[in-house]
Amino acid sequence: MKRLIFLGVALAAMLTACGSQEQSQAQADGSSAFVRIDGTNLITPQGDTLFILGTNLGNWLNPEGYMFGFRRVNSPHFIDEMLCQLVGPTEARKFWKAFKDNYITRADIDYIASTGANTIRLPFHYKLFTDEDYMGLTSGDGFERVDSVVEWCRANGLYLILDMHDAPGGQTGDNIDDSYGYPWLLTDEASQQQFCDIWRSIADHYKDEPTILAYELINEPIAPYFAEMDSLNSLLEPLHKRAVKAIREVDNNHIVMLGGAQWNGNFTPFTDWTYDDKIMYTCHRYGGDPTADAIRGIIDFRDKTGLPMYMGEIGHNTDEWQAAFCQTMRDNNIGYTFWPYKKAFGSCFTSVEPGEDWRLVVDFAESPRSDYRQIREARPDQATALKALNGFIEASRFANTHPQEGYIRSLGLNP
Repeated sequence: MKRLIFLGVALAAMLTACGSQEQSQAQADGSSAFVRIDGTNLITPQGDTLFILGTNLGNWLNPEGYMFGFRRVNSPHFIDEMLCQLVGPTEARKFWKAFKDNYITRADIDYIASTGANTIRLPFHYKLFTDEDYMGLTSGDGFERVDSVVEWCRANGLYLILDMHDAPGGQTGDNIDDSYGYPWLLTDEASQQQFCDIWRSIADHYKDEPTILAYELINEPIAPYFAEMDSLNSLLEPLHKRAVKAIREVDNNHIVMLGGAQWNGNFTPFTDWTYDDKIMYTCHRYGGDPTADAIRGIIDFRDKTGLPMYMGEIGHNTDEWQAAFCQTMRDNNIGYTFWPYKKAFGSCFTSVEPGEDWRLVVDFAESPRSDYRQIREARPDQATALKALNGFIEASRFANTHPQEGYIRSLGLNP
């Protein structure tokens, strides 16, 4: 009898040990805590299908001129140079600090969650994670800023996608990536190494954070303006593989999202989707017919790979178009996030109305400033210029913005 009791205890201990080992392994590989891929679906840790629905925090950590009402100064370094010419470098730095502190806050994330959204896409500039001069700092505050959004999203039950909108060297070759007019990332070894190093650093920092749904490697690579576009396209998938490998050195938990060439719309350059078990694809669309036939190539590629597809950006269209297109995406199991959440003068979730003084800043931004004489002649009264900048900051705070209810409803959300 004693022997039977001993064997029973030993067997129970062994089963307990095996169970603990399996649990530890699940915790180690993150399988129980993170969103995972199951065919063309995303599955939550609770076992439910996740259909991505939400918006983008564009303009906050990667300013774009049109979201301020500018046309000529349309990328971060052009905007910063204009501000330095307008009010000097010290006041420009103060503006960027106040802009980052106020443009997106916990109140904004609370509001997004209240509409029924489940996901936020956060575009960011790579310089936030370097010592390069950017938005008034020479020591990046990227982790501080993203950590705050992670905390706010976690409190609201939202998922977060990290989108490197502006990569080292530039991946697009247009204002979108804050580049120098060419997608140097695709051809420059130093830029590629920095790109991989930054992603490895980000992945190491967030490897245990289940609020983060995915890392989106680069936004809208390779604009369609270059004669050698096809040869550039052929370099995109090898770059993806290199960056994914760098991420996997420290993080095996998170999904990696890969965008198509030419505005995240061309997936023909991709021939291998088996090199990692946690990759999926992401597309963008702003016009055309809001029908499945209009995005047949995207749907067919999704079906060919058997992996999820996500529409990272839609927007700047009529409420009717957006409602019809969102229904098409729902019918075809393509989750989506609207672009952008906030900007000046409408066409967004919530609009910034910066007031009459802001026209003075817009006029300066649009004026000829190709030499120092033109800069001097265009520079307005400094007190009024500073008042306008401070007024923009105040107007951009959530409490002072104006929700665009029709836009929000057209996405299948509730204002």
